[in-house]
Amino acid sequence: MSPQEYYGAGFPYRPATELLGKLIVLEGSDGVGRSTQINMLRTWLEADGYAVSDTGLRRSNLTQPGLDAAKLGHTLGRQTMSLFYATDFSDRLENQIIPALKAGFHVLSDRYFYSIIARDIVRGADPVWARKIYDVALKPDIVFYLRADVPALVKRMIHGRGFDFWESGMDMHFAGDLYDSFCIYQSRLIEQFDQMAKEYGFITIDATRPIPVVFENLKREIKPLLEEESY
Repeated sequence: MSPQEYYGAGFPYRPATELLGKLIVLEGSDGVGRSTQINMLRTWLEADGYAVSDTGLRRSNLTQPGLDAAKLGHTLGRQTMSLFYATDFSDRLENQIIPALKAGFHVLSDRYFYSIIARDIVRGADPVWARKIYDVALKPDIVFYLRADVPALVKRMIHGRGFDFWESGMDMHFAGDLYDSFCIYQSRLIEQFDQMAKEYGFITIDATRPIPVVFENLKREIKPLLEEESY
């Protein structure tokens, strides 16, 4: 049974007890390969007989339509967007993540609140304020930080889905084109992730290596966590 705690007050009416599953989080920059690894981990865990649920940003039934519309219009203020994402996170935590953990599902989270904090701070939010919003958050059982430098991320974007307005931080006016803005924005995000890795105890994984190598690294770290169930 997981001895999870909240980072702050949490949900007073929903104590973090009797959580039978594990909360496994993958963090990292845009294009670092989180979604690929989440899919591979889910297949591996399910093949071993575990019940698995996965989640990620903007997957709340309550907020997803509004957030998607807001990102299309680029009209909401930065603080409003911060609170919108915090609402999305809180709703998923209360109504998706915690119920799944109570039911014995291992939850794979493609990003948690750490990414939102990093984005908010890069956009000028006060670091203390940005963290305080997520006092409601449950502490994960393990957090992996998939780390790649900017040149590696650029290469993946060029040979993958291409550059995106938000992933390039174009709303910040760092540069006049997607490429240069992406490099500046992602560099600043990485600085925040590096800091949070120490603050929150992330396990840093070199994500510049081949996908199968990263996957085996993740499995090695997760296996001891799963074995705790037998004790």
